[in-house]
Amino acid sequence: MRHLLLLLLLTFSTAASSVESVHSFIPGSMEKILSAREGKPFILVFWNLDCQYCPTELKMLSKLKLQYTDKLDVILVATDTLDDVPQLISRAENYGIQEAEQWVFASSVSERLRFEVDKRWYGEVPRTHFYDRAHKRIVKTGLVDQKFVESWLAQNNESEQKRH
Repeated sequence: MRHLLLLLLLTFSTAASSVESVHSFIPGSMEKILSAREGKPFILVFWNLDCQYCPTELKMLSKLKLQYTDKLDVILVATDTLDDVPQLISRAENYGIQEAEQWVFASSVSERLRFEVDKRWYGEVPRTHFYDRAHKRIVKTGLVDQKFVESWLAQNNESEQKRH
């Protein structure tokens, strides 16, 4: 009986900590993401639960993240709502990318959040931003090709090697 109780407690605490690990994307969050990665390249992926192409892209990024463990920083931002957090966590786990930093839109005015990210973005997903060390970005809407990601990684890793 004690073992069952302990197992239940561990399960609930793991689920609660997973939910807590998803950050609320509110006005100012984009600046937090950028400043936390000053001088570092990263990939920012906007996705949602209803997106047809997001699973393919997230699974591909998961595979690359395993291959390039220290060289690939992926941040996920779901354009769903805070109510969807349990599903978002479950999907990220299913896609194998649960280790990525996760955010979810937490404002009733999603247009304001999109405008803060990119004034020309109308909400289509997947929308993937590739930031280099200087935080110059390349924006791709729709499914991103694995060869593009690998090429981007190679370019950003070359510039890191030249710095040392």
